[in-house]
Amino acid sequence: MHYNTIEVIFVNSKNIIFVEANNAQLISEEVRMPAQGEVLVKLCVSTISSGTERANLTGCKTVSWITPDIKTPGFPRRSGYSSAGIVEQVGEGVTSVKVGDRVALSWSTHNQYVTISERNVYPIGDLPFEDAALFHISTFPLAAIRKCRLEIGESAIIMGLGVLGLVAIPLLKTAGAAPIIAVDPVAEKRQKALELGADYVLDPYDADFAKTVKEITDGGAKVGIEVTGVGAGLNGILDCMARFGRVALLGCTRNSDFTIDYYRKVHGPGITLIGAHTEARPAAESHGGWWTQRDDVNTTMRLTQMGRLKLSDMIDETYSPEQAHEVYTRLATEPSFPLVQFDWRRMS
Repeated sequence: MHYNTIEVIFVNSKNIIFVEANNAQLISEEVRMPAQGEVLVKLCVSTISSGTERANLTGCKTVSWITPDIKTPGFPRRSGYSSAGIVEQVGEGVTSVKVGDRVALSWSTHNQYVTISERNVYPIGDLPFEDAALFHISTFPLAAIRKCRLEIGESAIIMGLGVLGLVAIPLLKTAGAAPIIAVDPVAEKRQKALELGADYVLDPYDADFAKTVKEITDGGAKVGIEVTGVGAGLNGILDCMARFGRVALLGCTRNSDFTIDYYRKVHGPGITLIGAHTEARPAAESHGGWWTQRDDVNTTMRLTQMGRLKLSDMIDETYSPEQAHEVYTRLATEPSFPLVQFDWRRMS
């Protein structure tokens, strides 16, 4: 029996772990070798998803979509799910990648060495690791846009300009949305949205916010991507929608203690609310509006290869994993956090 492997000369991996609330540390742990159908990857770049990782880091109570029970995350915890690196070793039966391949990963963690299922590994050829480390996270807004069935020339509004909201802008532009309205209370994020291709940027706290959107769109946006994950964000975007508009709930609204005027804002105008959790997708076969994770990653990769998408242009700051404690302290305390990547090649 032959294995596509190389001799492993390391025994430990330096991993970012949330050891307690608001405390991230770089800790050395033993590496688990790949079993059947698994791949061992040495990370080069990983991306922080600020909303999800802040929730994990702070230990806030969350509501599971599977059960209504309130759950409090325990510690230690690991996070990070969008990264890229080089294949170090493969387990029995792996055929899609080989040792030395440059790859993007889905559902990884901020680990120096990641042992992961082959189905979450994607060869990237010579594409930059910085772009590839954003491929997985880009599938979140991509799936939301697909589920809204956006058509060329339809207006679109994005509520919230964190990582997912910003990535949605060039994807909407590629898909033919016009105009694209990006909304956030932080002026720096609105400026970045303009640089990424938004046609208009607005502050949701402006007195005439909804009125302005309807003037820009001649009656309201056809497609809405709600990424704030808070009830006020959903309430606000509904005020901006056209009759028969479609709103994707991309942000994880973990607090169920809020309500909206469903009769006036949803029922009467015929608004469609779409659950857009990234795992609400088919496992094996893509079809209209509902694509698999692998097909969406490959879409993002093709757009990058053809020069239509440059995700790395969105990166604000890059750090060594050795600076993880300081970086995550900022994440826990700063209301507006930049788009940050860890460069694992920088470790001493």
